[in-house]
Amino acid sequence: MPLDGMVIERVFDAADLDAVAALEADTFTNPWTRDMLERELRQSDVARVYVVRLPGQRVAAFCACWLVYDELHINTIAVSANLRRQGIATALMSFLLAEGAAHGARRTFLEVRRSNVPAQRLYETLGFTETGVRKNYYSHPEEDALVLSLEMLSSER
Repeated sequence: MPLDGMVIERVFDAADLDAVAALEADTFTNPWTRDMLERELRQSDVARVYVVRLPGQRVAAFCACWLVYDELHINTIAVSANLRRQGIATALMSFLLAEGAAHGARRTFLEVRRSNVPAQRLYETLGFTETGVRKNYYSHPEEDALVLSLEMLSSER
């Protein structure tokens, strides 16, 4: 089972960025570049990048997000193609939601392509609801984004 030996870690330096950028490029048609991800790390007071490590795979999945005041915004999340539908994204999202709540987040937002039904199902199982639409938000191909949000309980600071 892929979740055996899984470790989720926050990235604080550029050591994992080549693997993260490669996974991003393999997953999305308009991916974030390594430079964009590195800029995220330099803004560490708001931006966070997390990786999922499995035995034999240094970066099996990752997420880049922002924690701004009482809001967590999921910017990008990806799982290696050969490891999808095995609970890794659910485990990573659950970790992120708990981490956000522990740091005062009261709500979480994300955008998802209208055509990305598997991701929408994942987010729905976690309690997200559709709160808006961003017309033509995505390119390559051009497509609307569904804005999803989750109201959550945050831990005391």
